[in-house]
Amino acid sequence: MSSRTPVIAGNWKMYKDHLEAIQLVQKLAYHLEAEDYEDQEVVVCPPFVSLRSVQTVIQSDDLPIGLGAQNCHPEDEGAFTGEVSVPMLSRLDVTYVIAGHSERRALFGESDAVVNEKVRAIQHHGLRPILCVGESLEEREAGRAVEVVVQQLRGSLDGIAIDDPEALVVAYEPVWAIGTGRTATPQDAQEMCAAVRAEVASLYDQATADGVRVQYGGSVKPGNVKSLMSQPDIDGALVGGASLSSEDFALIVRHRR
Repeated sequence: MSSRTPVIAGNWKMYKDHLEAIQLVQKLAYHLEAEDYEDQEVVVCPPFVSLRSVQTVIQSDDLPIGLGAQNCHPEDEGAFTGEVSVPMLSRLDVTYVIAGHSERRALFGESDAVVNEKVRAIQHHGLRPILCVGESLEEREAGRAVEVVVQQLRGSLDGIAIDDPEALVVAYEPVWAIGTGRTATPQDAQEMCAAVRAEVASLYDQATADGVRVQYGGSVKPGNVKSLMSQPDIDGALVGGASLSSEDFALIVRHRR
């Protein structure tokens, strides 16, 4: 059995204002018990405008829930209207930052080089990147799924040292399964997560690959999380729509019961 600590992270995307965010994290905590946090990390990633509100709830109620951000700018400061830097996130006790989500790549034109800069900045300031990789339906049907994911991984990690393997999380998210209700089979997800780990071993070494945590994301729900999490190379989940329901996300967190 793997000694890696799974990470169950909820990506709220552009949903929930700060008042709704407060209610959501309070309700989530209500549904969870101490044992649900044992041997795994539970993280929520609200929109930027809700980070401070959620941070306050987590601190005041002493909740064992980690705080994550959905994006960042690679520079520490500057004339970048509308952007948020990693030092700003760090001051809000953010511990994880999502980099390279497929929606950022597809809708905002983020290249592997841009994602690489963000991962560097996240690591530089002592935060933990959740690096997203994944193929489109067309790429999968063309038999290029592994090729595409490996290429994204190489570009996003180019020249980056991994001193602490557990501080890097790679989220495999097949683009065709995000928000569509379609989910990769546990076997498909395991195959791709194993390919991610094998590529990390190729880029670094086997010890690093054994320590890096690989999540699966893409229409993760209470009904499929157990079968996904039972796979040897899947170390958690990056949950989208289901994380907007405190009940559903709690059931996902409680997948071991």
